[in-house]
Amino acid sequence: MDVEPTEPRPSGQPARRRPPPGRISPQALADARGGAIEGLDWLRRTPESRASLLFRLVWLGARFLLFGVFRFRIATSGQELLPKGGYLIVGAAHRGWMDPLVVLHALPIQPRVWFLGSGPSTFTSRWREWWVRRIGGLLPVWRGGIGISVHVASARAVIGNGGVFAQMPEGTVSGPPGRIGPFRFGWALIALRTGAPIVPIAMAGTEDLYLGKRMASRILPPTTIGDLVGSWDGAPPAEGSREELDLAHRMTDALALRLGPVVEDLYRSTVDPPTHPRRFRRRLTWLLLRAGRLDRD
Repeated sequence: MDVEPTEPRPSGQPARRRPPPGRISPQALADARGGAIEGLDWLRRTPESRASLLFRLVWLGARFLLFGVFRFRIATSGQELLPKGGYLIVGAAHRGWMDPLVVLHALPIQPRVWFLGSGPSTFTSRWREWWVRRIGGLLPVWRGGIGISVHVASARAVIGNGGVFAQMPEGTVSGPPGRIGPFRFGWALIALRTGAPIVPIAMAGTEDLYLGKRMASRILPPTTIGDLVGSWDGAPPAEGSREELDLAHRMTDALALRLGPVVEDLYRSTVDPPTHPRRFRRRLTWLLLRAGRLDRD
């Protein structure tokens, strides 16, 4: 998930279509738990880059469930393009609870991947929150939270320790199947302020799950800010300035142009004919999602 800063768009820029509204009320959930704690403050430790024995066992069990019991199939490519560590991975299209697992499937087990993920969607119970903190891999964000700086600090901690910081700039599982939705630009601010390499990953097929469902991912070549925007002097703009926001929007538009066609291409390989059986479709699609309306238009 990505975080949307509250700063306005620079004047003179055309209006952008807003992402669909959230399915849940983050503020109500935050109030019920006594407030929303984000990022490193929630984790209460340095994000590790080494895969612990516990994480390896959990991931082995998850793979047995996903590929043995549910019989999911994920075709992935591009692993040879990955840096060794200390980079940002930015993925789309984000359509379901399987997306982080698709990313994990495409990447080595270490260095660890840490997701900027939705606290309201993940912390559906106290025991689940405790378990996620114990295993690691999530640095939570709450809509209407305390700003971008806390997530920049999270990214710096992950990257500085040699890990991988993952974001999904659509920020929601709502959106059209086989196409990307509107991108938020918080990921670009994090990229600007950390200076880390950017690795795009395209994903498809996770919006609708059933036994034997096919999914796909493709890692794109690592890129840089200058490569995305085409013309840039390499000097980071002042934090919070209009110049920074304008550059973040340009980066976001350029990344969407790169990921969009790849997502559409991958999606075709994940679509089964109408006559194909879709056993346990509803249960698996909503298995780790809080039930609610999903805007697929």
